[in-house]
Amino acid sequence: MKAIIVPEYGKPEVLTYTEMDIPKIKSNQILIKVEKTSVNYADVKARYGQGGNGRFPFIPGLDAAGVIVETGSGITRFQKGDRVIAFPAEGSYAEYIAADENLTFSIPEEVSFETAAACPTVSFLSYKMLADIARLEKGETVLVHSAAGGVGTTAIQMAKILGAGIIIGTVGSEAKVPIALEAGADHVVVYERENFADKVNSLTEGEGADIILDSLAGPITQQSFGCLADYGRMIQFGNSTGETGEIKTNDLHKSCRSVLGYSLGTTRKKRPETLSETANQVMNYLQEGRLNVQIGHRFPLEEAAAAHKLIESRLSTGKILLDIR
Repeated sequence: MKAIIVPEYGKPEVLTYTEMDIPKIKSNQILIKVEKTSVNYADVKARYGQGGNGRFPFIPGLDAAGVIVETGSGITRFQKGDRVIAFPAEGSYAEYIAADENLTFSIPEEVSFETAAACPTVSFLSYKMLADIARLEKGETVLVHSAAGGVGTTAIQMAKILGAGIIIGTVGSEAKVPIALEAGADHVVVYERENFADKVNSLTEGEGADIILDSLAGPITQQSFGCLADYGRMIQFGNSTGETGEIKTNDLHKSCRSVLGYSLGTTRKKRPETLSETANQVMNYLQEGRLNVQIGHRFPLEEAAAAHKLIESRLSTGKILLDIR
């Protein structure tokens, strides 16, 4: 099969388009012919050696959509020919992937492969953070950082589906404002142009945001406490700035505020059973047309390096897809 590998840590140029053996599946696994896969910032971090296992070469990628071509002897929920999304065992930038049954989920006939491939990481992550971790209540104000990206545009829509009141996004440039507004944000703040905490407080009459989704860390995390409401919940799920944010205990106890960490990767490894209900909800939202995962860019598999350069440039909007066919 054709695949993209990382033979050594480094810049996008290390990504190599090559020929590999098709994976052999275990009794609890499924072999999937991939139609499309998505590019996530976690793929960039893995390429640089952040969070990887240090074994070379490896195939990057977290999720994919395709058709089952073989099932292990212990598989009971799926059969050959089923359309599925999956979080594979060994990366997704390939023509074929092997995935555990409990990390494979059916695609409704009404949902295209393109939509399905764009959704797993961003929509599962958004739903888990808002519904299960933050426990969003109807009418609450939600602040989404990096609001024009794949997770940001999906989280804005998910917050609206789950009953949020005011939804505020932050972006790094004026050019990204329309993307966040189109996703459904009520207000968008360019954080490099104005103090987003002051703006959020102004928009909420001094109350602040009840929920803040933060994948940036560094100074953005610290500044976010300037607009986190009493009893508010900050969900910290990344550090794309590459900096560490400091949290002070006196920012928490008196105001009854909390900071909660979440990782979809850790959940896939340690609590995969919790994703079944998430998959059902996400697929229902897609099927009903309530959730529209925005796709900003498409590349053929062999141009994965160009896709990585784009996502690293911070000029990308929406999801980036790799077309395997």
